[in-house]
Amino acid sequence: MNATHRILNPSNGDRVPGGLTALAVMTKAPQAGRVKTRLTPPLSPEEAAALNICFLRDTAEVISHTTERGRALGVGVYTPRGSEAAYSGILPEAFILVPQRGDLFGERLIAATDDLLQLGFNSVCLIDSDSPTVPDAVFAQAVEHLSDSNDCVVLGPCDDGGYYLIGVKKTQHRLFQQIDWSTERVLEQTIAAAREINLPVHLLPIWYDVDDRLTLSRLCRELFGSNGSAANSSSALATRDFLFQLLEREGRDRIWPNES
Repeated sequence: MNATHRILNPSNGDRVPGGLTALAVMTKAPQAGRVKTRLTPPLSPEEAAALNICFLRDTAEVISHTTERGRALGVGVYTPRGSEAAYSGILPEAFILVPQRGDLFGERLIAATDDLLQLGFNSVCLIDSDSPTVPDAVFAQAVEHLSDSNDCVVLGPCDDGGYYLIGVKKTQHRLFQQIDWSTERVLEQTIAAAREINLPVHLLPIWYDVDDRLTLSRLCRELFGSNGSAANSSSALATRDFLFQLLEREGRDRIWPNES
């Protein structure tokens, strides 16, 4: 299978049209046993990888709605190199791919910001692939904040203390340094870092990541209601369909036990 997306690298002189915001999903190639490992159990490694694909499809679909306004472009910032073909049929063909660089997570975020700005984007939003129900209005709000002439940082807070989106207009190394990644202190420390460098902060609506058994149950409640009898949400269609089929086939007990 060949990659169907344009793969851009600023070191090759690649450029995008001016005036755009990069709506860039940070993603690891969805391979069983390498993604969503905190969801195994209750899911099998293969189911977790399939769910990760659904999350990517749903996030990309919402990003596509925002890019229709002509002010943004969808990007997959992916790892590892050589996995480009994995995104065929997952990310829309209008998306571009940019390989990740760096070892530690903060280094990868800095490198992604650098690379996207060097490609010619006016601003950059780095987005996680764990929040498939974030609506397009939220991404549009981020683009709007970043279109202002003044410098700023845009943050999409998660209620576990992290964030699902960070948007900047310049590479701000301090925002990604001295951060205790994967802890409840990430958002607080990032806001404190922004204050240190006198960078105004715009907060988007609070959302949540789906990365363990409890948040998977929360996602099921959002998509299917408390009793799980019928889908009552039009968001995250790929995720909803996958989970609905899984629940129909397996029953609730393994994936989404009834809560007392």
